[in-house]
Amino acid sequence: MISLGLMAVLGLMMIAAAISDLRSRTISNELNAAIALLAIPFWIATGLALWPDVPVQFGAAFGVFLIFAGLFAVGGMGGGDVKMIGAVMLWIPVPLFLPMLTVMAIAGGILSAVMLIHMKLRPSDKPVEVPYGVAIAAAGLWALHQQYLNQFQVIG
Repeated sequence: MISLGLMAVLGLMMIAAAISDLRSRTISNELNAAIALLAIPFWIATGLALWPDVPVQFGAAFGVFLIFAGLFAVGGMGGGDVKMIGAVMLWIPVPLFLPMLTVMAIAGGILSAVMLIHMKLRPSDKPVEVPYGVAIAAAGLWALHQQYLNQFQVIG
């Protein structure tokens, strides 16, 4: 029951991050820190073993963070988005990392296409800034559903 409550809190925080990113193109450090820190009680509530599961989960999430930090370094992504990806990945089971990143990439591509169409319809001198937090939140919600709420896991 505690894990379901924590997942609901995570879902609300991801939605809040997506809304913030849509409105101001920023995701607060406090929100990303809360997402990351609440992963610890979630691990405990779901029975993640202290060894080797916790280090594997943390290391895999950190690896994803480093990859996206590289994208930030070359100007391909915003800092808040990178921190959000790292924080959310702390919650996602390692076997779902690749499927989640795939869903995130598809959602990000659709979002980018929508932003480009919007810019064509309403030209502006400002550069196109994609609120990628929306794609991260959508993929995170999808992954949590797949692991913990999908009654047809064999199919999904």
